[in-house]
Amino acid sequence: MTETELAALCAAITPPDEAARAAAHAHWASLAKPLGGLGGLETTIEDAAALTGSAKLDISRRAVLVLCADNGVVAQGVSQTDSSVTRAVAENLAARRTSVCRMAQTARCEVVPVDMGIAGDPVPGVLDCRIAPGTADFTLGPAMSREQAVEAIGRGIRLVQEQKKAGVGLLATGEMGIGNTTTSSAVAAVLLGQPVEGMTGRGAGLSDEGLARKIDAIHRGIAKNQPDSADALDVLVKLGGFDIAGLCGVFLGGALEGVPALADGFISCVAALCAVRLCPAAAKAIFASHCSTEPAAKLVLDALNKKALITAGLHLGEGTGAVAAIPLWDMALAVYDGCYSFEEGGIEAYTPQGSAGC
Repeated sequence: MTETELAALCAAITPPDEAARAAAHAHWASLAKPLGGLGGLETTIEDAAALTGSAKLDISRRAVLVLCADNGVVAQGVSQTDSSVTRAVAENLAARRTSVCRMAQTARCEVVPVDMGIAGDPVPGVLDCRIAPGTADFTLGPAMSREQAVEAIGRGIRLVQEQKKAGVGLLATGEMGIGNTTTSSAVAAVLLGQPVEGMTGRGAGLSDEGLARKIDAIHRGIAKNQPDSADALDVLVKLGGFDIAGLCGVFLGGALEGVPALADGFISCVAALCAVRLCPAAAKAIFASHCSTEPAAKLVLDALNKKALITAGLHLGEGTGAVAAIPLWDMALAVYDGCYSFEEGGIEAYTPQGSAGC
């Protein structure tokens, strides 16, 4: 994909369908229950209707896309393990043995592991969308070229198009890449104009010394590359990872194709932020699943103007938080599609009540 083609796709993303949102809201209001009684579950379905353009939703087929990539900044000692673990987890994703695989089985969700840039030979059973065998160490220069970033975004968009053709109506986003909380913290710090220290956490369990190395590496990467905070693509190029760029494409693809995309934790939310900075209209496809315990997670969700359905202290990755939210969608739709109406129950419909005052 070229940058011109990406710009054209972004320009083709339309605003939400407010008539469909209003129809979904009216349907909720007709059901025999307190108005708005299911809170965020109701607004989630309304937002999904606005995205798809229909008050009737079908999420019977769902998948979690787990984008895997290695990150050159790992050479700076920013993670508890080396990059070989990215490959090891990818192999176990292919064998359906990881945490998200077990959760996805319960949620009736297909797991699609994707190689966006794992070092070494292709992993059997993992979809090969690799851009290169990992990014460069961003403390020494840009993590990737602008052409690579655009291609990674394009491959994320195509993943959504392929899933939609297969009948998938709901996508969860996941990632696996040692060092990717470092890349995400760096990207988020620049895009949000926040101090690196406040945007950087311990990832998979860094010591105080490890955290200090991580923060130092991000400072050096920003100083070396001088990313343009007004150009999300430039920030991705200089500080990001192929997994983040691919996930950015997944959110753009969701907006293009009318497929809800559940953001997982901090890393996929940073990818969502990149998507919105590239195309504000893409926000309609982004649905927050949970709020990660990474320090900057709430800041990124606030910047996206999204509210998480789950607050459970999750910070595992792989798309586990996004998959954990899928049963909530199922329960919301069980009421939306199957609850009796006020008319059917012979009950006078509730009406909104104003404040009675003092």
